Amino acid sequence: KATGYPLAYVAAKLALGIPLPTIKNSVTGVTTACFEPSLDYCVVKIPRWDLAKFNRVSTKIGSSMKSVGEVMAIGRNFEEAFQKALRMVDENVNGFDPYLKKANENELQEPTDKRMFVLAAALKSKYSIDKLYELTKIDRWFLQKLKNIIDYYTT
Repeated sequence: KATGYPLAYVAAKLALGIPLPTIKNSVTGVTTACFEPSLDYCVVKIPRWDLAKFNRVSTKIGSSMKSVGEVMAIGRNFEEAFQKALRMVDENVNGFDPYLKKANENELQEPTDKRMFVLAAALKSKYSIDKLYELTKIDRWFLQKLKNIIDYYTT
């Protein structure tokens, strides 16, 4: 819904064997689903992990659902939308803050509700994109975008 492109609708039609060029874009009503929407914004969705409210709950994120909701932020680029989303997830967070946690390789390897802030600290501590990729397995594209945020505030 946020992208202006009916992904679920098109996927369902494709699953039924309907060729892509014959599927009408239900949003525009004019073009076919082959046309890529021209968007000048980026949408980021982040789950809310309100794990502090529960007793004896591990902060490790795995295949079981622990989120209590999600936020969606819209920006002109990934960096802006990501910053907005982080601020919406927790009212006590001012964005991708490298001072909330310390850089720690063990914490970088383990997906937790606070790993983004360990990642921010690692980027501030000049960890390379390749090193962070090896530790986190987060795609380098995202790591570079997160580095852009840290670089912006340190220059």
